[in-house]
Amino acid sequence: MYSLLAYAFIAQDFTTQAALYTHHQYIVRFIMTGAFAHGAIYFIKGYNPKQNEDNVLARMLDHKEAIISHLSWASLFLGFHTLGLYVYNDVMLAFGTPEKQILIEPIFAQWIQSAHGKTSYRFDVLLSSTNGPVFSAGRSIWLLHWLNVVNENSNSLFLTIGPGDFLAHHAIALGLDTTTLILVKGTFGSKLMQDKKDFGYSFPCDGPGRGGTCDISAWDAFYLAVFWMLNTIGWVTFY
Repeated sequence: MYSLLAYAFIAQDFTTQAALYTHHQYIVRFIMTGAFAHGAIYFIKGYNPKQNEDNVLARMLDHKEAIISHLSWASLFLGFHTLGLYVYNDVMLAFGTPEKQILIEPIFAQWIQSAHGKTSYRFDVLLSSTNGPVFSAGRSIWLLHWLNVVNENSNSLFLTIGPGDFLAHHAIALGLDTTTLILVKGTFGSKLMQDKKDFGYSFPCDGPGRGGTCDISAWDAFYLAVFWMLNTIGWVTFY
């Protein structure tokens, strides 16, 4: 919202910018979780394998193990590394040795900001390169006053980002990936319960008889995913 704005001049009004972003992030998260819920209902009630041979739905079902395992791997990687770094850095501060923190600069995000005219990172690329044709064209033909606005400190346009933003962005990615993982696992079938689709959208825990079927229905997954979704919204809003 602050590091790479879609609408640059909204940055002149902090309240409008924050309110618009918060409003739309709630809408998009509920649409996302609702879409997965309706997708699960379709796979249970309306999906016909013969009518969907070799299309995108059939391919998704054929590759569900790969999709779920990749999402699981990404969630675990982000979770352990991001939270581990937060814990380690907090401990270093508590012990009075802040110089021992592991601080990683978000160089790719900084490069993108530099390409759009941010000069504080010393990248010599596109709009931040004073010797290039893009810079010259930007000063005379298009983006009038853009470079001045981007590099001012009186607005929230392209705020300077650092290691704290790197960790926060990866924590947000963890929340998004985990929400998606739960929804995808609830939408697809399960090897623990081969006849899961015959039980409908929601069904109670079936005990250990099938190898464990607690929280396996699409409704349980949706319910849990909404908590993760709201959790992620909290991180983003107060970040």
